[in-house]
Amino acid sequence: MKKFGWAWLAAGLVLATGAAVAGAQVKEYKIDPNHSEAGFSIKHLVVSTVHGSFHSVNGTVKIDPNDLTKSSVDATIDVTTVDTGVAARDTDLKSPHFFDAAQFPTMTFKSTSVKKAGDLYDLTGNLTLHGVTKQVVLRLDAPSKGITDAKGREHHGFTATTTINRQDFGLKYQGTTPGGEQVVGDEVKIEIDIDATV
Repeated sequence: MKKFGWAWLAAGLVLATGAAVAGAQVKEYKIDPNHSEAGFSIKHLVVSTVHGSFHSVNGTVKIDPNDLTKSSVDATIDVTTVDTGVAARDTDLKSPHFFDAAQFPTMTFKSTSVKKAGDLYDLTGNLTLHGVTKQVVLRLDAPSKGITDAKGREHHGFTATTTINRQDFGLKYQGTTPGGEQVVGDEVKIEIDIDATV
């Protein structure tokens, strides 16, 4: 009995050690706001495309290099940093016409799953924008191979893209031209470029 008791104890220690090692595979990184950006593009007057970006992206990325489907993202974007290159337009975007940045100064994305999709990944999560939360799916590149900078910090980079309908998030401004054309399109293409570091 003692012999079998020690055998079970040894087996338990091996399993516990294996579980600890497996759990240690997931590593947490911080999003570097100085080298990360959320960009967007939207149609203007049907004929042209306006590009803009948000310069303050913060949060964490958890990466399992052995199984990326176990990875996750939790990000916050400062809406007040919206920049389209035209100051008057940026002021309008921050007004109640659009983002209403005074009431909703941030947007957030919290992933719920990661699934392999060919050479890429589908990153599903909850996007909260303008006080409305909707599930969205971002098409995600595999994170880049880890790079160590001069200060010894490890970096990973990745790009995620998706398209949303602004009306789904309560951004319902519907200005029209004298000819009846919609001033601002409904579809918004989004590209998020992340530098995540330890």
